[in-house]
Amino acid sequence: MTTGTMPSAIRSGIPAGVWALGFVSMLMDISSEMIHALLPVYMVTVLGASTLAVGLIEGIAEATASITKVFSGALSDWLGKRKILAAFGYGLAAFTKPIFPLAASIDWLITARFIDRVGKGIRGAPRDALVADIAPPHLRGASFGLRQSLDTIGAFLGPLVAIDLMWLTADHFQAVFWIAVIPAFLSVALILVAVKEPQRPKELRPVRMPLHRDELLRLGTTYWWVVVVATLFTLARFSEAFLILRAQSIGLPLTLVPVVLVIMNIAYALSAYPVGVLADRMDRVTILILGLALLVLADLVLAFASDALGLGLGVVLWGLHMGFTQGLLATLIADTAPEELRGTAFGVFNLITGLALLLASIIAGALWEAAGPQATFLTGAAFAAMTVAGLLFIRGRLSGPDHA
Repeated sequence: MTTGTMPSAIRSGIPAGVWALGFVSMLMDISSEMIHALLPVYMVTVLGASTLAVGLIEGIAEATASITKVFSGALSDWLGKRKILAAFGYGLAAFTKPIFPLAASIDWLITARFIDRVGKGIRGAPRDALVADIAPPHLRGASFGLRQSLDTIGAFLGPLVAIDLMWLTADHFQAVFWIAVIPAFLSVALILVAVKEPQRPKELRPVRMPLHRDELLRLGTTYWWVVVVATLFTLARFSEAFLILRAQSIGLPLTLVPVVLVIMNIAYALSAYPVGVLADRMDRVTILILGLALLVLADLVLAFASDALGLGLGVVLWGLHMGFTQGLLATLIADTAPEELRGTAFGVFNLITGLALLLASIIAGALWEAAGPQATFLTGAAFAAMTVAGLLFIRGRLSGPDHA
């Protein structure tokens, strides 16, 4: 692909399977975010949970997904099949959605989040490996960016629908949670019907024990440097639940609190695909550094925000930093891992970064309880600045002809 190739040409060359997986993600995210946009406030105001409990529950939920991903990714390499595991993960998440409106206590919500995230964990690594298997190498950044953009469109449509439904139902949380069940089951139907898995190339080496030390060593030094960078980056951010709590802390009305996730995900969705296109054409480390710089700015703005305008600016910057980093990190994993170990590579990557997110969310919740929201976001900015310094130090190991 030449430098003069236009994004429209790139877009038209992205395989149908990538588009289908993007719409599958979009529908599931509409369902999930309709619930998750309201869940932190529901836990605090209705069930009486503390913000530390919110951070702990969110961190455990995401860590659960990450731990599951490592095994489902390895299993997909051993089977040589991705779609069946991805479809099962989406199905499990869909069938657990009714637990949310039925939950009468924090224990029920923890159970619901745990099972839902197991479903996410089962589908995550096989789905990302499937995108890498379907996408041509020269369109890999654009393909991951497109899937991320469609996924994120669902992530802002979900809270937007939640806002409307909260207004229509006079803040009836359970009614909104029940309606969220519908797009989840549409997502499962779409992956079963519209996604076709490519045949495994016959020349690929069979993988008998994907998580064996010898196989993990085959992932290569460059892959492990990508994981190191991603882990440092994850420590610099925490669950988006704290953006919702920040909105509540400056006095945003309960019905409008989910607008925070709408704004964030619009910025995320609009930036992820163009950044993916750029990732196929320029130095990827530079894009990562820009993403981290946006996170530092977002944290600083959110730390000192005192009104809706400041909150909105900080949330937009947060969404842009996600668009600049998430699809790009997935692209780097796909680039650096051997084809027969892609599922394992994505699984290990998500396990390590998920544990980092657990730690980051617990720290954020504890800081919020002890010193308030300003301390939480300033600490995030400090971690992000340290990550930029580390990335500059090792950029030579990540840059090169294969990753420029």
